[in-house]
Amino acid sequence: MRILKTNPAWLEMPARLLLALLFIVSATKVTLTAEIQGYMQAYGVSGVLVWPAAAWEYASGGLLLVGFYLRPVSVLLAGWCFLTAAIFHTKFSDLDQLMNFFKNMTMAGGFLIFAANGSLGGSIDAALASRRRIVIGETK
Repeated sequence: MRILKTNPAWLEMPARLLLALLFIVSATKVTLTAEIQGYMQAYGVSGVLVWPAAAWEYASGGLLLVGFYLRPVSVLLAGWCFLTAAIFHTKFSDLDQLMNFFKNMTMAGGFLIFAANGSLGGSIDAALASRRRIVIGETK
């Protein structure tokens, strides 16, 4: 278990990949636009918002995947998870709704950890930070 103590960065990339996949796959909702719009409207959300929601999920999923602007994207994704849970997943008597609510809360927690710690490695952010340290003469 020495690797866990000396270099936790190797865990970051798979974690980002798993979280990003959910948003990238979820953004395919545009292939079922009418159904998704009906679902949104049933919860009092304008169906036209399916387009910006899908764009946000594609963009944030891609940024998360490559680890670019990880901290601000993670803050926004945590907010997105809280918001969608509060709007779409509060009928706790329905087990699917309850599980989706907890899924969103769990993901928000993961995003808040990324927001607090930033990238540890294996990302564009880490590569840029490393280059900045070299340019200004810092060593790690």
